[in-house]
Amino acid sequence: MKFSKTLLVSLFGAFSVVAGAEVKENLQNVAITAIVEHPALDTIRQGMIEELAREGFVEGKNIHIDFQSAQGSSATAAQIARKFVGDKADVIIPITTPSAQPVVAATRSIPIVFSGVTDPVAAKLVKSWEPSGTNVTGISDHKPIEPQLELIQAFVPNLKSLGYVYSAGEVNSTIVLEELKQAAKNVNITVVPVAVQRSADIGSAARSLNGKVQAIYITEDNGVVSAYEALHKAALEGGIPVIAADRDTVQRGALAAYAVNQYEIGVETGKVAARVLRGEKAGSIATHSVSKMELSLNKQTANALGIHLPEALVKEAKDVFK
Repeated sequence: MKFSKTLLVSLFGAFSVVAGAEVKENLQNVAITAIVEHPALDTIRQGMIEELAREGFVEGKNIHIDFQSAQGSSATAAQIARKFVGDKADVIIPITTPSAQPVVAATRSIPIVFSGVTDPVAAKLVKSWEPSGTNVTGISDHKPIEPQLELIQAFVPNLKSLGYVYSAGEVNSTIVLEELKQAAKNVNITVVPVAVQRSADIGSAARSLNGKVQAIYITEDNGVVSAYEALHKAALEGGIPVIAADRDTVQRGALAAYAVNQYEIGVETGKVAARVLRGEKAGSIATHSVSKMELSLNKQTANALGIHLPEALVKEAKDVFK
């Protein structure tokens, strides 16, 4: 039987489409979501994707990565969670507590590897730091609060009052607030918290602390960090140093941070996700944190505030932004 050239081309094209569809169907689906996009969370995502590739899971080759940002909306975060469940993802990786909670609520079967969650037990993602026996595991960014206070005191030796700007709806931030209050009480420091409902209110929240505090501490609060420039401007106007909890915010202007490396959090998340993609049950892997802490400093901000950076801290710092 003879086929025309046109028909042969059509048949070959149809075969290519079908073959392509089969290849696509054979890719494992890695679903990643974050409550919002900002440098710290972007760094976590970069770390996990690059580590997945090092583990042999490469986008377009044997995995398909679907990233969705909730753009700061809890309602959108819930919609994304339902979408990923409906798509029957092979693993879901929610970054931060506001994204992890709706994902965990949406499925008890699809493996979940959360990332960048401060206290997964308090957030009710897992019952303990031991293997959960469920479909959930993950990586925490929890860090001890005492070194944060010591760092602030290195810049403000007579520290008596410390501001804390946070989003009222973020579980991570309220947990850190209670830890901060207790640690500060032990060294006779008063914490002055200011809760905000919207990112647009962050600048005015910082201005409300002018004359009331000697420094401001912010944790990895997604609402605050995503609008950090407004807080930074207000703090500079009041001559108040801001100590952050992540490197990227120091690069954006905060005076300093003694923090877990966000990229390493992503790397550790990628390692766990790779284990799950190979068939290991998420519930058999203990939730854990990245323990290595790194110091970052911003020399330009120090100069603007008239603060001398102690030589010992400069030598210790992994990054000194100029």
